[in-house]
Order: sequence, then structure tokens, then C-alpha cells
Amino acid sequence: MPFVDRPDAGRQLAARLMYLSGEDVVVLGLPRGGVPVAFEVARALHAPLDVIVVRKLGVPFQPELGMGAIGEGGVRVINDTVVRMAQVTPQQFAAVEERERAELDRRARRFRGERPRQPLEGRTAVVVDDGIATGSTARAACLVARAQGAARVVLAVPVAPASTIAEFSRDIETVCVETPEPFFAIGLWYRNFAQTSDEEVVALLQRAAEPALSTMATSDAAADDPPVRDEEVQVSDGVARLGGHLTLPEQMTGIVVFAHGSGSSRHSPRNRFVADVLNQAGLGTLLFDLLTPAEELDRANVFDIELLAARLADVTRWLQAQPEAEGVPIGYFGASTGAGAALWAAAEPDTTVAAVVSRGGRPDLAGPRLAQVRAPTLLIVGGLDHAVLELNRDAQAQLRCENRLAVVPGATHLFEERGTLAAAAQLAGDWLLSHLLPTSQAAR
Repeated sequence: MPFVDRPDAGRQLAARLMYLSGEDVVVLGLPRGGVPVAFEVARALHAPLDVIVVRKLGVPFQPELGMGAIGEGGVRVINDTVVRMAQVTPQQFAAVEERERAELDRRARRFRGERPRQPLEGRTAVVVDDGIATGSTARAACLVARAQGAARVVLAVPVAPASTIAEFSRDIETVCVETPEPFFAIGLWYRNFAQTSDEEVVALLQRAAEPALSTMATSDAAADDPPVRDEEVQVSDGVARLGGHLTLPEQMTGIVVFAHGSGSSRHSPRNRFVADVLNQAGLGTLLFDLLTPAEELDRANVFDIELLAARLADVTRWLQAQPEAEGVPIGYFGASTGAGAALWAAAEPDTTVAAVVSRGGRPDLAGPRLAQVRAPTLLIVGGLDHAVLELNRDAQAQLRCENRLAVVPGATHLFEERGTLAAAAQLAGDWLLSHLLPTSQAAR
């Protein structure tokens, strides 16, 4: 069973859509079942969420046969071939459209209330449903989004028949998590496929409009079991005050401290995506800035691995002093130069770090410290990041701890290619979950 519920499907789908990060995206959920899925996609992409309300225009004497579709803003898409072959008169067409337009307007007001429709002109529209079988409504929604001015339209669904996806992909950019054959029905691929109510759609759209969307979750478990802490923090090392964001789930296997790379910060969309994945797996995260804005102006600080490692060690001690983190195993996740700092800090004689993950990292910057690292270490590198891959291979040869080099095919240095960042996050999560075990469990 691939999906627990629609929010779970949305998170898995979002992982496939991270290649759209940084684009001017609007996520459009198809009411009703597509909206809980779309909420998670919008959250991951930090994009606005809206509904796309469409109505199929059925042939008067054969309503299941679509002769067109309508959307908000007076948009109308007509299949001239069907109209001609069915010999639908202008009067018949107008009557069907008038009836469906009234229903469309009613549903749009019901779901959106007084909020204006998100403009699509020149933007990337991601049309999301909870699955498609034949896909007639989804296709209509894509056509309407294009007619409303979207420069790029992406259809994104958790599950659909392989044959339907193949057909859609001929003329629509399509992303799908599961394409089972035989297919049978959408609901068979969900453990919980309870009907989504109008009230739930309205509530999700209201939540999506709130500034705190990026720190909220929609699954039943998250609603019943919110993070103990999910907040911006300030950490001082005696010289500088460093900004960070701390997320601590109530039931934690461990906490992962992120060491960002050169030119990056706690706001890095790639590391925030990985942190979201780890949070969903029950790991706490601390994303913090290794340097102050003033210090970043001096490029030498970015490559001062000893300084960065000292900052990481100080922040780790601060974290261990937090009441919620007492006795919880801590791991490091480093990217680029941050990976060098993480390994340097992990080589300190008094360190208690339990595991290290490097993504697109520069472990070579830890130099002679590599042989002193005791924490199990995973090196993740893109298969197309040739120079960094060689540096990681050389660094791996110097490690004396448990270690592994994982190469993500088709990925370059920033893991911007479709699905590659999600693959890296999965590798990181698996490694950290298997090594960040409380002492009582590790002893069993």
C-alpha cells in the first residue's frame, strides 16, 4: 500500500517536484480530494495554494462525453470535433454551459470565500489531484490553467495507470509517484481514502493563506502530535550570535544538526526540504548559520573549516543543554564546505556525535582529521558531479570509521534534477535513522 492517506501521498509527490523549487509556482488542487495532496506540495515548494474549479461540458444526450470544459474568469475550452460529430447546436451548447457555469461559480465561492483567485499569468501552474483513472477532469484543468495564462503547466498525481500517464505525457508535463498495472481504482492505493469534505477543503485553503504554512503539517498524526518546539533560535559562541531554526518532534529518534555550505544559510531550500523529510521520519533538526552576515563578506571565513567546526561544536553543546534534547543522539548533515566542518567536528576527541551525512560535500577539507572520525559516515554525491565525486572517493579511503559512498545517478552538485534531491534525502534519512539510536535501544 504506497500511501497512508492523502497528506502522505502529497509529501511523496512533493519529493518528485522539488526540481520546481525557485520557480514562480502556483499549486492548484482539484476539489475535493486533490486539495489535501496539493496542500503538502505547496508547503514543500513554499508556493501559494489555490483550487482550480473546472466543470466538464457534457454532450446533452450523452453527458459523460465531454465536448469542452469551463473555468473561472470566463475561460472556455471547446472540443470542436466532438461538438461537430455530436451535432450539438449553439443553443444546446449554451444551455449546458449556463448550467455548469452556475455550479462552477457556486463551488468557487464555497471553497475560496472572499479571497481572490491566484493569478496564473506567466507562472508555473502545478495541477494536483489525488489520482487519475481516465483523467478527463485533470486534462480539463490543465487546459483551463493554460487558458488562464500559465506559462508552464505540470500535472502532478500520486497514482495513475501507466497507460494514462503515457498518454498525458505526450502533451502535458506529468509527474506521478506510482503507476501500477493492473490499476483497478485510485482508492485501492490508499490505506485511508475517506471522502474529503467541503469543510476540509475550505480549512486547508485558509491554512495555506496563513504565513505559518511552512511550519504546519496536515496529517492526523501531526495534528494530534505537534512538534514540541518549532521556532527560530539564537545561539552564541561567545563571539557571534548565530541564527537557527529548531524543530523537535515529540517522539524523537535523534536530532540532526545541519552545517550549510558556502554561500548558503538556514534558509537553503534544499536543506529545508531534507529537514522536512527527516522531521516526517521522527528526527529533530537544527538548521543554523555557521557565519554571521558580516563574517560572510570575508570569503576566507567560508573556507575556514576549523572555525566552522568550532561553531558546530558550540551549537551542538547548546543543543544538548536544551531540556527536550537531553539524552537524545545527535547527528550531523553537512553540505559542500559544511561537510568538511561536520567531519572535522566529528573527529574531536570529546565528540558525542553519532552519525554524519555529507551531501555534495567537501570531506577533503577535513584533511588529516578524516582518520580520527569515529561516527558512521555516509557520503552522498551526484553521479554527474565528477570533480567532487573524486574528492569524496579520496576522502573515503582515509576514513577508518564505518562509512559508505552513495552515488545518485543523474545528479549534479546541487541535486536540482528531477527526483535527485528526494533520493538524497531518502538515503540520508535511512542512514541517520539506523545510526541515531537511543542508548537503551543500541544496547539490545
